[in-house]
Amino acid sequence: MRSRHGSMQASAREGGLVIEAADLVKAFGGLRAVDGMSLSLARGEMVALIGPNGAGKTTMFNLIAGSLQPDAGSIHVGGVDVRGEGPERRIGRGVGRTFQIPRPFADMSVLENVLAGAQGQLGERMWMNFLAPGRVAAQEKAAVDKARDLLAFVTLDRLALEPARVLSGGQRKLLELARILMADPQVILLDEPAAGVNPVLLELLIDRIVALNGAGKTILLIEHNMDMVARLCSRAVVMASGRLLAEGPPAEIARDPAVIAAYLGDVA
Repeated sequence: MRSRHGSMQASAREGGLVIEAADLVKAFGGLRAVDGMSLSLARGEMVALIGPNGAGKTTMFNLIAGSLQPDAGSIHVGGVDVRGEGPERRIGRGVGRTFQIPRPFADMSVLENVLAGAQGQLGERMWMNFLAPGRVAAQEKAAVDKARDLLAFVTLDRLALEPARVLSGGQRKLLELARILMADPQVILLDEPAAGVNPVLLELLIDRIVALNGAGKTILLIEHNMDMVARLCSRAVVMASGRLLAEGPPAEIARDPAVIAAYLGDVA
């Protein structure tokens, strides 16, 4: 097992880095939520970002997704420096993220919620509806077909026309996954996908994540469920107090005395 910033993986270089975040710093007042943190993802990897509450994991996610900008350090997506770009630009570069607590549009249908994730729709430009109504209609039909396929993928197709407010917490996690997939991200950031999900839906969610990774999607997930981490991920990155504590295979991480004592406790 390797620790500290010198542990950029040779395997990551072999697969080609899709995300490379180096020496990131993000402070809120006098608190450095992220303090010199580095993390890389290779194409097709599935990596867990773990650590206790307050370790800086969600802030790190927000920096990678573009909803926060770093005070220092660099972020490259596919080799391109993306500092200063917001989440709408990041998703255009193939980086999408989910949230720990999904908040769908409650009064919109499940299908409409998925369609909200579509990018680059011609109909969003009013003049196109007059100049090229046929193209707009064809694109809208393709989007609906794709959204229905994604709902089938997450087994919510039977609820497509129901308002999103009827969904359980686990079903909302599946809906959010379908919504983000409408944008065809190559990198998916999953923020505690297991939180609040019953065991049956959790198995379904794990199966869908495995299928996406098998199809070539690169996945970074924040997760406290160490059994899930061990099942899914080849590598775990441990954060503590905004910094990199250790990284390596989950089985090795789980046996590391310092990690167990300081950050995983009884969960390990």
